[in-house]
Amino acid sequence: MTAEIATHQRDSRTPTASQVTLSALQDTPVALDFNGGEMSSDAGLLLLRETEAQIHLLQAMASLLDDPRDARYVQHSIADLLTQRVMQIAAGYEDGNDCQTLRHDPIFKMLAERLPESAPPLASQPSMSRFENSIRRTTLLRLAYLFADQFIASFENEPKVIVIDADDTEDPVYGDQQATLFNNYYQNYCYLPLHIYEGLSGKLITTILKPGQRATGRQMLGIVKRLVTYLRQAWPNTIIVFCGDSHFAYNEVMSWCETQERVHYVLGLTGNAVLGKQSQALLERAVQKYRAQRTQAREQGESGDTLQVRLYHSFYYRAQSWPQYRRVILKVEISAAGRNLRYIITDLHQAKAQVRYQQVYCGRGQMELYIKEHKLYLKSDRTSCRRFEANQFRLFLHSAAYVLIHALRANVLQYTAWANASMQTLRLRLFKIGARIRELKTRIKVELPTAFPLQAVMRRSFQLFAALPPTG
Repeated sequence: MTAEIATHQRDSRTPTASQVTLSALQDTPVALDFNGGEMSSDAGLLLLRETEAQIHLLQAMASLLDDPRDARYVQHSIADLLTQRVMQIAAGYEDGNDCQTLRHDPIFKMLAERLPESAPPLASQPSMSRFENSIRRTTLLRLAYLFADQFIASFENEPKVIVIDADDTEDPVYGDQQATLFNNYYQNYCYLPLHIYEGLSGKLITTILKPGQRATGRQMLGIVKRLVTYLRQAWPNTIIVFCGDSHFAYNEVMSWCETQERVHYVLGLTGNAVLGKQSQALLERAVQKYRAQRTQAREQGESGDTLQVRLYHSFYYRAQSWPQYRRVILKVEISAAGRNLRYIITDLHQAKAQVRYQQVYCGRGQMELYIKEHKLYLKSDRTSCRRFEANQFRLFLHSAAYVLIHALRANVLQYTAWANASMQTLRLRLFKIGARIRELKTRIKVELPTAFPLQAVMRRSFQLFAALPPTG
């Protein structure tokens, strides 16, 4: 037995106060302590630091926020607070309480442009709460336009077509938050934040916190009109298609879109007795076709349980509140699970019914995934502040985390196996990396595990950032 092993065994038999003795490994004692030095479990967030250095989202947000504090007593700038909170959300620490335990973390210090060891700690939970509750309504409006500006800047050239995909989602509340309402559909007191994405790319355009009732046609028209007008200033020739479920099929919105050049709509439509009568012929034809295929399958000894018949048809329909007839596209689907009839309404008259339904409206299934990442993975429903303005600001903080991760995935990871990975997967596989951070005299060294399985992806990503031209 060598002297080194003997010394190790003597040390392990006399553990220090901070050591914990574990079960032996092959008759060798195992001791655990917390004396490993400055380490972090979130070293992969440095990818988001490089992403922010390219798109300057947090920098732009910080420039819009007023700072009413006495500068003599300020320890954490607005940029520090904003960066700390957004990066913690991206890492899965969605609550302001997490600031208390992460304020000494060397990686989060680096994300806030502080030295990892010698710099003072980041903001505590009370400081973060005061920050979130200091935002005014006028500032929120400027931030909403900033997200739209960020969306526009994400395109190198004017796009030929964009799809404005809108949907709202339940945000339950459990306290005395302002502007919450009871929603009969969800049977709960809630907010109904409106999420607006570009449907073809998943880029976030903006998020708007609303009380817990659906917007009226006039309110929705105000949102659509303001957004389209703002985008049109940057893109005068882009075809803009507004897309949404049936509760967005407001006559006010459709009528306005019909008066605009290069602005169209594709919206869901709730079925009724009149639409049912006009669908009867196609439904019967689909049933007959399905039965014939079932019979043929059984004659060939197959079960036919996986058979599915899907037919499309378009016709013109006018509701009583509409000033004119509008094109309705019908999808009839027959399978072992039963019958499924879906209607959409659109002012795109030239395209075939099947093409329009599949290429535009069916993309709304992807919209649900965007909201899932925003709400489930980034926990954007943590709107537990009492003030409505503070909760809207929280929604923007989570939206900023979404924009940063989406930009990383779309621009840097696009040719890797992680190009279509969920944000949760990216967090677990790329962000949650243990590392030792050392602050030396001439440099800061971040030492990742030798056995880290995604070294090639991580190395390539940082090389891509290094190759990008410097930004102002």
